[in-house]
Amino acid sequence: MDESIKRSREGIRAVALSLAVLGLAAAAQLAVFLASGSIALLADLIHNFGDALTAVPLAIAFALRSRLAERRAGLAVVAAIFISACVAGYEAIGRFIHPAAPTHLAMLALAGAIGYAGNFIAARIRLSAGKRLDSAALVADGHHARADAYVSLAVIASAIVVALGAPIADPMIGLGITLVILRITWQSWATVRGHHSH
Repeated sequence: MDESIKRSREGIRAVALSLAVLGLAAAAQLAVFLASGSIALLADLIHNFGDALTAVPLAIAFALRSRLAERRAGLAVVAAIFISACVAGYEAIGRFIHPAAPTHLAMLALAGAIGYAGNFIAARIRLSAGKRLDSAALVADGHHARADAYVSLAVIASAIVVALGAPIADPMIGLGITLVILRITWQSWATVRGHHSH
């Protein structure tokens, strides 16, 4: 089989698989957010949905078998991460202005665990395929998913701190997640920009 076709298929398989994993995690988190109203969870959820959607330009790039399209997809990934940070930050600030404690804290902690597992699995799929296929866009996406796994742990922390009687921790953690997402945006931008097509 032609090398570029094989690479294209492997790339699409990795992207589709990580999309399915993250899509399931985000759907489960959405259900819990609707019940609990946690801003920390909303920030993680927006982020996971945004992350799942980054699969679309990457899949198109692999289907086109174009390194240039792959770099452009990498830039689209960076833009999606940045937008998710802006939305999460906006929601967190809104919760400071209109305080409301999240509910269903055990479910909230479980949603954080689901987010962690989903991102951890997606990161492994993307990083191994990205290194194998020498794709900066997939590698950037993989590092992003790995950082997201730790972001999901913050949702568990929010559930614990709110349970201990500090509901203000929820939007604070939401804001913290926003800063982490901004850092990931910067790192992903450096990865994509620094990798020239060959």
